[in-house]
Order: sequence, then C-alpha cells, then structure tokens
Amino acid sequence: MHVQRCLSSDTGAEVRILEWERLAGGAIQQNIAVAVLVDGGPRSGRHRWVVRTDAPSGVAVSRSREEEFALIRVARGAGVRVPQPLWCHAAADGFPAFFVMDRVAGIAAGHRLTKPGAMADTAALTRDLAENLARLHAIVPPHPALEFLGVPLASPVVDFLCRCRDYLDHWRATIGTPQPVLEWGLRCCERAMPPAGRVCLLHHDYRTGNYLVCDGRLAAILDWEFAGWGEPLEDIGWLFARCWRFGRPDRVAGGIGNAAAFLDAYNATAGTRFDERDTRYWQLVAHLRWSVIALQQAERHLSGRETSLELALTGRMLPEFELEMLNLVHTLMFGDG
Repeated sequence: MHVQRCLSSDTGAEVRILEWERLAGGAIQQNIAVAVLVDGGPRSGRHRWVVRTDAPSGVAVSRSREEEFALIRVARGAGVRVPQPLWCHAAADGFPAFFVMDRVAGIAAGHRLTKPGAMADTAALTRDLAENLARLHAIVPPHPALEFLGVPLASPVVDFLCRCRDYLDHWRATIGTPQPVLEWGLRCCERAMPPAGRVCLLHHDYRTGNYLVCDGRLAAILDWEFAGWGEPLEDIGWLFARCWRFGRPDRVAGGIGNAAAFLDAYNATAGTRFDERDTRYWQLVAHLRWSVIALQQAERHLSGRETSLELALTGRMLPEFELEMLNLVHTLMFGDG
C-alpha cells in the first residue's frame, strides 16, 4: 500500500496500518483516520494520525495538499491551535497527494456544538475562537514559507466579486438557470464596498464545523484549503454569517457566543477596534460566497463528475442563503429599524 510505504520512509521504521476509516464531512477533501504501529525508531509504538487527501473532484479555489500542509505549519508556528503536521507527499503510484497530521480529539459537528446544554459555558470557547483568529491575522505578507500565495492584491474583495460575476455568467451559460438574487446581492456588494483595510493571512473558512472542541475549549482549527491573503473582517464576517449558527441564530459568533464578546477578545489580542456594524457588509459577502460555493458543489453533482447526495443537497440550500442576503442588504441600506 502506497501510504504505508510512505509512512515507513517518513519514520525510518516498519509501519503497519491497523485501521483505515474515512471520517465524516470533507466534501472538498477526504480525511482518513488511521491507527498505525511503528516498529522501531524514535516514533516506535502505536499512533493515531489523519491522512488528508484529495476528493475525486474539487473546486478551483482549493489549495493543493502541499500548500495546505505549509499553511498549517506556518499557523502552528504563530501559536494558532492546529493539528501537528507531520509529513507531506506528492501524488504517486496512482494515489493522490496527501499529508499526515496528528489526530486531535474533539467534536466538530456544528449541530452538536450549538445544541442547548452542549456546553455549560460558551464564554471560554468564544474567547478561544477570537484569540486564535487574531493570532492567525498577525501573519502578514511577505512570508518566506507562503510565497505560493503570491503578491497580495490591492483589493482582495474586488477580485473576489469579479470571480463571482464570472462564475455566475458561467453558470447561466452552462446550466441555463439565472440567479437574480445573487446577481442583485453581488451588485449591492460592489456598491457598498468599504475602503480597503490591512492585508493578512485568512483562513477563509473559519466557522463552526471547521474546528474541534474538547471539554468546552478549542482544540484545533481544521480545513485550510481556502486560506490566502485578505482583510481581517472577511474571516470575522464569515464566522458571523447566519448560515454557520446552526440551531442558534441568536448567537452571532458561529452559534457559540455573542458578537460583542467575540470582538472584545479579538480586539484585545489584535489591537483593533472592530464592532458588529463593521462585520455586516462582510456577512453579506459571506453569503454571496457560500451561495457560489453551493452552486459549484451542485455542479460537481449535476456534471456527473461526482454523483453525491451531499453535493446535491448543498445546492438545495441556496434559497435560505438568498433570503439572508436580502435581509442583510436591507440592513445595510436602511439600518436595523
């Protein structure tokens, strides 16, 4: 087995894979839990690792596994809670590129984390999420280990909106169904765009469902395939977006805590002065982005490249995103009244 041979080379010892189980989730990439027995060398003994590799088909903006591995190493070096990255391998012998990391205990499922009574006190987790995001945002370009991200754009959001328009044109041309709410939301994003802010490293998918919680505390941030340069409020707006609050729409910060508590902890760590009003435009951008991703996932299914109920259902979520976009546009135009 290719992975077993690679692990033997990595550890300098004979490795036997005892368990191989695909983990739930991972619509963009595949995560496989492995239990291994290392016979000899400094890592001798039994270990529980995760092999992260490509799904049968992906989305264009996803980073490669080699790039994602580098991002996790940089984030860990900055004090961000991530799994320990171990080894990375290019595609070979018919097996796609993959990397190996320590398996971290915890719960990631959003519907479980936001369930009433799941945690006696969410204040500590809210602070953890804010402080770790601030540490991530302290990483700024240029960075020698992140040259593959390229030179930051003068306005990352302008580039994003242009790509959204290109994709909606592509969707209309290939699938044939117009998306009037998304087109209108996109135009509102273009007209209400705030002045460009500081550029730093973003996770670009920092939300409930993409981190592990153990004993009520943040254990690790997962899924770095979308990371890149951007403005800090983009990550915060993504976490605050209603689509990531699961069963707790009243808890703006990912269904876990309130916006003020999150921003107080973030500002104290980052030295910023953001308030909830600053995040509303970026919540609109977040729902536009999620809507486009939903269309991309649906297209993977409709094209026949990867028939999947999960991908098809993701496409069916579009109407609720559109409704929230309409509400956010109203708030941006007329305030809370």
